[in-house]
Amino acid sequence: MFKDFGILLIFIGGIFLLIGVLFLIIGQTGFRLPFDIVIRGKNFVVYIPIGTSILLSLLLTVLLSLFFRAK
Repeated sequence: MFKDFGILLIFIGGIFLLIGVLFLIIGQTGFRLPFDIVIRGKNFVVYIPIGTSILLSLLLTVLLSLFFRAK
């Protein structure tokens, strides 16, 4: 039981690592998806990544459904 749970945690950690690298690359290029909202004031910036959240949700749903369906 603990072995399976450990493998699952490593898999999830790998996914988060890839997502983090992807965010770093996207952050360097300044690329924004549609529906990403940026509000700039004099002394603040608010970034609301709605489009990015929808895209990540779809990707994770597909990946996890494939992962859990394979067993």
